[in-house]
Parts: sequence; C-alpha cells; structure tokens
Amino acid sequence: MDQLWAAWRGEYVRNPSGSNIGCFLCESGRSEAPCRDTGVVYVAQHSIVLLNRYPYSPGHVMIAPRVHGGEIQNLGEDVYDCLMHSMRRAAKALDLAYAPHGMNIGMNLGSAAGAGVPEHCHIHVVPRWSGDTNFMPVVGQVKVLSETLDTTWQRIADAMHSLGAR
Repeated sequence: MDQLWAAWRGEYVRNPSGSNIGCFLCESGRSEAPCRDTGVVYVAQHSIVLLNRYPYSPGHVMIAPRVHGGEIQNLGEDVYDCLMHSMRRAAKALDLAYAPHGMNIGMNLGSAAGAGVPEHCHIHVVPRWSGDTNFMPVVGQVKVLSETLDTTWQRIADAMHSLGAR
C-alpha cells in the first residue's frame, strides 16, 4: 500500500477552530508586506491576500479585510472596495501563475452558511481545472495536492509582484 503524507494537516486535525490562538486573519492583517511565514502574498490598505493553509487545490487563496468583523454588510465603503479590488487582483495573479480553466470565488457568511471563521469575513478564490476531481476525496477522504505551500506562496507572490502597484 502506498502512503500519502500530509503532515501539515495535523495542525488542523488537532485544532480545527484555531481556538488556542487569536484570529489568524487579524494576525495576518498586521503584515505591512508579503510574508512567507503567515502566507500573506499581498497587502493593500484595507485588505490582505493570503494562502489557505488547508487548500482545496494549489493556488487557493483568501482575501480578508484587515479589520475584524464577520458581516460584509457592515464593512465601510473603503474597506469593501479594497476587498473587491484585492479579490480581482488575486484572480489575475492566479491566472498568471496557474492558468486555471476556471475559478470558484465565494464567501460563507455565518456558521449556518458553513463559515470556518464566522467572526472574520473573507473571500475564497480557488483555481479549478477540467477533470481536477477524482476518487481520492470520496474513497480515501484525502485531497492530493501537487505542490507545497512554500512553492504556492512563491508562485503567487511573484505573480502579484508582476502585476505592479495597485
């Protein structure tokens, strides 16, 4: 039998809610520049783009406001506008870095909607390719990823940089 190693998922299995730490989105939002350690690939005035530590596919990023809050309808106009511009920039960077066939872009607002971090709204951008699903998640309850988070960070950070200043 082959073994599939995904040791990085151990942190999630041991503590899926992150309850022993503060809000990781707020912590990441304190970055003033891209940071490999936190996964932040882009910092705007009111928002950040960061890697999802438990990605559905290579290139899966999240865009979050730098202010704490779970309800998008309560964001100030400047924060909301910055969030949307950062989302579009992330999609452009993913096109450059990965050339996906499509993307899933969405938000889960509130626990009832499936939000993993209901207290801090954020947008997921997930690159997709034709035929990118297979039997592993169904049969083995395992998602196979083709690159490390470190490689993903570098690819997306480089693509963000190539887009130039906002």
